[in-house]
Amino acid sequence: MTLVSGFEKIICRQEPLGDRTWLKLGGCAAFYAEPKSVDELAALVRRCREEEVPIRVLGGGSNVLIRDDGVAGMVVSLSNGDFAEIQVNGRRLTAGGGATLAHAISETVRHGLAGLEPLVGIPGTVGGALHGNSGSRGGDIGQWACRATVMTRAGEILQRDREDLVFAYRQSSLDELVILSAEFDLEDDDPEQLTKRMQKQWIVKKAAQPLSHQNVASVFKNPRGMSAGMLIDQAGLKGMNIGAVEVSQRHANFIIAHQGATSQDVLRLIDMIRSRVAERLGVELETELEIW
Repeated sequence: MTLVSGFEKIICRQEPLGDRTWLKLGGCAAFYAEPKSVDELAALVRRCREEEVPIRVLGGGSNVLIRDDGVAGMVVSLSNGDFAEIQVNGRRLTAGGGATLAHAISETVRHGLAGLEPLVGIPGTVGGALHGNSGSRGGDIGQWACRATVMTRAGEILQRDREDLVFAYRQSSLDELVILSAEFDLEDDDPEQLTKRMQKQWIVKKAAQPLSHQNVASVFKNPRGMSAGMLIDQAGLKGMNIGAVEVSQRHANFIIAHQGATSQDVLRLIDMIRSRVAERLGVELETELEIW
């Protein structure tokens, strides 16, 4: 039996990945699949395990850099079918791991539920946001999570209740292969006031970030009590470039990939920023951008 046998309808070979990420860079996945159901995903995960093929899950692509030579093994997208469903019942939101965070936020605001609106403007999926405990000055997503259903690398489905969940700055205990769905206990609020607050936060956030049509990514975690963007700015790196990749003039923790850029340019620029900030300011920056 081969890896693809029985999965011919959902698996592609040598699938370009760059356009599935915000930076629009990088090579192909050796295998790429878009399963439509949990059962189909579980069967695929078990097959990859049997065939000793490494597997990765690609969410919204906002915090991923694909290397120029691509990704060996299987890359799975959960943007379709069961994985993107959203339901609101009373004060509880249930969202598929493949649902966009923006969709989840808009649904909670529409139903008069407060908690997630400070995350407006953060890209990606609910699963990715929960895995990395995405947040802003108004709080993080983990503080509202009460349950998560996950799939292990062996294809087993497990439930993690609140007492099993641990969240810290930009990290969580949810390190299984994929978060299938999550539940959040939120607070009642006035939909009109929520909408106004969300719109205000959106305007402030977008004014300080690169333009939406640019190929961008946020690169570093904020060190405790400090801003990575401010440190990079203080090191004199705004506007610095390597090849066709540039440190944003609007917010120094963002990089912009211009026409002709390569993933290698990004990696070289990241290394240069880290060494310059460490040398001039004595701070070691840690990347939040995942490099595949």
